[in-house]
Amino acid sequence: MPGEPAIEATGLTKSYGSVPVLTGIDLRVPPGSVFSLLGPNGAGKTTTVRILTTLTSPDAGSARVAGHDVVRDRGLVRRSISLTGQDTALDELQTGAENLVMMGRLGGLSRRSATLRAAELLERFDLGEAGARRIGTYSGGMRRRLDLAASLIVRPAVLFLDEPTTGLDPRSRAAMWTVITDLARSGVTVFLTTQYLEEADKLADRIALVDGGRIVAEGTTTQLKQQVSGHRLDLTLTDRAAFDALAAHLRDRAVLRDPARLSLSVATDGTAGHIRALLDTLDPARTAVTRFAVHSATLDDVFLALTGHATTTHDKERAGV
Repeated sequence: MPGEPAIEATGLTKSYGSVPVLTGIDLRVPPGSVFSLLGPNGAGKTTTVRILTTLTSPDAGSARVAGHDVVRDRGLVRRSISLTGQDTALDELQTGAENLVMMGRLGGLSRRSATLRAAELLERFDLGEAGARRIGTYSGGMRRRLDLAASLIVRPAVLFLDEPTTGLDPRSRAAMWTVITDLARSGVTVFLTTQYLEEADKLADRIALVDGGRIVAEGTTTQLKQQVSGHRLDLTLTDRAAFDALAAHLRDRAVLRDPARLSLSVATDGTAGHIRALLDTLDPARTAVTRFAVHSATLDDVFLALTGHATTTHDKERAGV
């Protein structure tokens, strides 16, 4: 149907035993866009993807992907999507080309069509020369690119990428970013989960910040950053006493706190007048602040302001989260 979202979810909840993982997720993703679900480990990103890709069922709520209900129409959903998870799903004993041809045949392509499509994707992902080599000889970045190519052997309407660049070196990550951008331009809807702030900032048309199984904010990267003003003023204090006193004075106005570095940050519009006024107000005697710097607000500032902690936490994910 014209104007129908590629992905739509309402009130998704999920628990594993007594542990709540999702506590009411609402999503609406337009077709042909890149949508990013950003949050720390254990926030519920992977569980959301598993529900939307029919790998698990929600306890409550509903979702539609490519126009099909993820519970009632699982087969139709699966024929409309592809999923690249956090681990590569490749046969180590086969070559890159053989892996892609196998996936094409499993997807219903004729042998000739699968072979042609495999050759096309190997070139597209800069794996043309490596296509005749066994997967066991591939680097981590090459495996991730081949895994993504396998997801595209039969062209999907919606592509789910669950932390696709985790563990990649900067060069391989940049190459994956280019591929994802090109896919969106070709009309594929991309649903991307990530822990990397820069990745969501660079790739996504819209971003949802998820924490503790719920979405705490959603919008374009510009809209989200405006929630904590356009800039932040970072203050380095002279000693711990000065830090504690200013932290107590600022309370919720401090968007970042780093006791180890004696650093506090507050929102500012970035103008010289506002910065002077903040310094005069926060340190009228000019004895507490030793240094200051002005930075553009980041997505991490937004997340910290909304949740009280940064997105880049490294707690172990709960099983299946």
